[in-house]
Amino acid sequence: MTDSMRKDPVRKGYVPSPFGQLHFAECGTGEPVLLLHQTPRSWTEYLEVLPLVGTVRRGIAMDTLGFGASAKPDGPHSIERFADAAGALIEALGLDRFHLVGHHTGGVIAVELAARYEDRVASLLLSATSFVDEEKRRTAGGRKPVDHVDPKPDGSHLVELWNRRRGFYQEGEEAALNRFMVDALTVLDRVEEGHEAVRRYAMEERLPSVTAPTLAVCASGDHYSLPSLEKFAAALGCETRVLSGGHVPVLEQLPEKFSKVVLEWVTAA
Repeated sequence: MTDSMRKDPVRKGYVPSPFGQLHFAECGTGEPVLLLHQTPRSWTEYLEVLPLVGTVRRGIAMDTLGFGASAKPDGPHSIERFADAAGALIEALGLDRFHLVGHHTGGVIAVELAARYEDRVASLLLSATSFVDEEKRRTAGGRKPVDHVDPKPDGSHLVELWNRRRGFYQEGEEAALNRFMVDALTVLDRVEEGHEAVRRYAMEERLPSVTAPTLAVCASGDHYSLPSLEKFAAALGCETRVLSGGHVPVLEQLPEKFSKVVLEWVTAA
């Protein structure tokens, strides 16, 4: 690694918001790239991606409201409220113009932010982001919970939660799955609400306001999200790309490949 590409240390901090303090981690300098995680994760989903983005840009990975070390207010979660909190962080950090990267739930939040901030968003990268339309909302009630488990006195719910996500990870990736467990257990009583918020979101009403150059990407093994690439391409006229290898936790499985795509995209914008 050359001196110009040497990784800077990750810095952490908090900013105030109407909901309470919001936690973020950042690395590097230059044009800001705001990284939004899936739920029920935290900024640590970008643990290896953030320093790589920080070699060229100012990477900022926030904890979504209600998750990680950010405030956990009462009341129902929604994509709009998640975006309200992200907007408070954007203003507190003085991000006049910035790039947006969102993964799964974070991608849906990024759509809402891109619709709100329009010209201030230099580019948008949607990673494994669900395309939410009337059909998805209509069938939401019949979908099985993704991460919900009922706590048991003997702790067997920990194994149940582990096994719900185990199929997304290959042997040897247990450290990443451990980070998922930490994040999920932190919000176990509300672990499913991020997924529910996605399914309620009226995305098609907001897409016409998204004007930033957009790239939709997905790992080849993430069969949950792959069908959405074609839908985003049709709705936004955006480019799409399939990342060979990886599954839902592609940020942790292929951090170098993912970071390269991010940096190529923000540089071209």
